[in-house]
Amino acid sequence: MATKIRLQRHGRKSYAFYSIVVADSRAPRDGKFIEKLGTYNPNTDPATIDLNFEKALSWVMKGAQPTDTARNILSREGVYMKKHLLGGVAKGAFGEAEAEAKFEAWKKNKQEGLASLKAKQDEAKKAEAKARLDAEKKVNEAKAKELAEKKAAEEAAKKAEEAPAEEAAPAEPAEEAAPEAAAE
Repeated sequence: MATKIRLQRHGRKSYAFYSIVVADSRAPRDGKFIEKLGTYNPNTDPATIDLNFEKALSWVMKGAQPTDTARNILSREGVYMKKHLLGGVAKGAFGEAEAEAKFEAWKKNKQEGLASLKAKQDEAKKAEAKARLDAEKKVNEAKAKELAEKKAAEEAAKKAEEAPAEEAAPAEPAEEAAPEAAAE
């Protein structure tokens, strides 16, 4: 019986998550399976993978063929690296302890790389947020300046309207006083 390591879809429309299973290659995608190895949720950032490493390794060593996506997941988790190292041990290239040390070094290097990538992403997000804030401040300053100029123009126009009215108002009483003086 040919076995496949593949993804079994669950979840609702537009929000899928998957179980990583070992199934007969003739079984339907979401049908009967032999063993569940873990879960894969691509909806989180980064994607969440919960994998039983030992079970996955044993199935890969037995010859179960993964699909492309399952192969990528297993490779990312280090199953294929461990298989490669165990192959070297079987051939006598190096010992079990050395293989374990190489695997731990690879795992540590991978985790450091992921941590630095996450730090870069966080830094980029902060820089983008700062740039957006600076741009928004510039726009707000420009709007405030424009509003201040508009208010100053309105004040100047108001003063200009009041000034002729004030000049005309004192002139009228003087003219009225002059005819009264002439009448006396």
